[in-house]
Amino acid sequence: MNEIIEILSGFKSVSLNEMDNVKLMNRTDTKFFFNFDKLKNILTEAKEKYNILEIEKKRILSYKTLYFDTENFGLYTAHQNGKLNRYKIRHREYIDSKISFFEIKFKSNKGRTIKKRIKRPKIEETFDDKSKKFLINNSTLSPNELKPKLYNNFSRITLVGKNKPERITIDINLGYKTQKKEINLPFMVIAEVKKDGYSNSSDIMKILHKNKIYPKGFSKYCTGIILTNNNIKYNRFKQKLLTINKISNDKFNAFA
Repeated sequence: MNEIIEILSGFKSVSLNEMDNVKLMNRTDTKFFFNFDKLKNILTEAKEKYNILEIEKKRILSYKTLYFDTENFGLYTAHQNGKLNRYKIRHREYIDSKISFFEIKFKSNKGRTIKKRIKRPKIEETFDDKSKKFLINNSTLSPNELKPKLYNNFSRITLVGKNKPERITIDINLGYKTQKKEINLPFMVIAEVKKDGYSNSSDIMKILHKNKIYPKGFSKYCTGIILTNNNIKYNRFKQKLLTINKISNDKFNAFA
């Protein structure tokens, strides 16, 4: 990790306000996941093309998320069954920024990701009146049918294109927790390229391709639900889970 911190110190920093100029609330996301050992080379190559978000002199920022679902995991099941026009409901705390949001993510049948959110004082396992109204006005879901299901912690590096309206998030130190189980994935890196449309001209995509890292869908929520629930169906994700095991150099046997 010290090597990563040293490489990040060589990036030019941007503030949260400056990054807001490339805020992409209606976007196309392209995800990648790979072994942590490859991150050093990728960041080194990206330094000339990207700036880095810095908050309170920190360039690796901490996040905490609480995901909601129905009693029978209806939102997870919609993803497992390949349904589009689906929702993800969460409270997310941006720890270093000292702000929290209640967020609704909607994946349309055109492959677009639309995120709406409102500020909240902190993560809560229940909905107050403001959150209830926001949920009702921006989804087809009822607050009464949603329950807190999964906590997720991770650390994030955010890169912002110097010359292109593009943002890259790089998540490490991924961990999950429920009332019954806790699991960590220290070997995993999840990178996501966020922009208004898929483009092979993306500098980070060229860097990833050069390092033999190719697009692979990844859902933090769905992965966490599978890892923390022994009796849930996961046929759609089986190949990805086996790939995670391979990325860990076969040291992580949750899916074996």
